[in-house]
Amino acid sequence: MPYADSDGTSIYYERHGSGPAILFVHGSGGHHAAWWQQVAALRDEFTVVTVDLRGFGKSDSSMSEFDGQDFPGDVVAVLEAEDLTDAMLVGQSIGSVAALRAGLLHPDRVSSVVLGHSLGGISHPELKELAAADRAEAVKLPVIDRLLTKEFQTGRADLTFLFQQMGTFNVARMQDLRNLDTNGPSLDEIRSSRVKVAFLAGEKDAVLSVKTVTRAHELLPGSHLEIVPGAPHSMYWETPEAYNAAVARLRRTLTATKEAA
Repeated sequence: MPYADSDGTSIYYERHGSGPAILFVHGSGGHHAAWWQQVAALRDEFTVVTVDLRGFGKSDSSMSEFDGQDFPGDVVAVLEAEDLTDAMLVGQSIGSVAALRAGLLHPDRVSSVVLGHSLGGISHPELKELAAADRAEAVKLPVIDRLLTKEFQTGRADLTFLFQQMGTFNVARMQDLRNLDTNGPSLDEIRSSRVKVAFLAGEKDAVLSVKTVTRAHELLPGSHLEIVPGAPHSMYWETPEAYNAAVARLRRTLTATKEAA
């Protein structure tokens, strides 16, 4: 499988299927293989691209420290390597911050960005306050309970174990991604980019509430909102059928919106 050059750093990625392009950007505990349930379900209709940010999976992890500000460039490097010009970027959690920034850097290559379980680092005082309140509640829970429901952990101990094992392949850690939120884009910058934005969240997300996501959608005219009933923060893993259906629906909808414009 190929590597892209991100300013001298080797970024591993995979491309599967054909059709309109969807590029997935993992969160702090993921990498390209975390999307196994998405690739298998979507590759017959779409070109599905998965990527390892630097410090994750099979990408270069040799640096002594990692700067989250470099992650959007890793996404852009893959877009350029594959010469994608109408991609929908789908971020998971903090990976959505990298996805949004990459989209704003190159709207010529990105037609839309889906912010999965994230506000994408948008700089807005009300949204920052709401997200901070959500985080204050989330940190009261064990990490696994923030990401997967108790019912899933009990009923699917095998997939819960595999979910936890995914992160052991990474060198970079959550603290390496936190500064990605610094100097985030304003609502005006997003609107002027003409990149379509969709918010995708789960009803049972213990990290970012439906109320907060809904408010972000209200503040960004023209954005789309998908709330999946019963889904947790790691919806892509626990409820893949609903997640995959939502992603496919957004790819079709946002493509149609662009064509209509």
